[in-house]
Amino acid sequence: MNMELSLWVEIPVAILLVLGSLFALIGAVGLLRMKDYFQRMHPPALASTLGAWCAALASIIYFSALKSAPVLHAWLIPVLLAITVPVTTLLLARAALFRKRMAGDDVPAEVSSRRTESGG
Repeated sequence: MNMELSLWVEIPVAILLVLGSLFALIGAVGLLRMKDYFQRMHPPALASTLGAWCAALASIIYFSALKSAPVLHAWLIPVLLAITVPVTTLLLARAALFRKRMAGDDVPAEVSSRRTESGG
């Protein structure tokens, strides 16, 4: 069986993989350049998500061309990342904010779930 792919497949796959790698690099640089924990959370989360989408699309194009049929199961990875990364980021931010409050640092006030009514 000949496993040679067309240049029309290899070029977009290569571009998507390089683009995904650049997103990961940008996220890493953003992680290093930001000053505090809350600022450092954003670049890696956003960049790695975009990088995962690029890598999944490259995988779909490559294996679909290799099998001559649509291979879409690679979308499962970025979809799961799109669901779990925001939840994880929120939980990490809340834990860091709680630790700062317990340490007595100057942080925004806690938002209570009950609203107080003014007047009687």
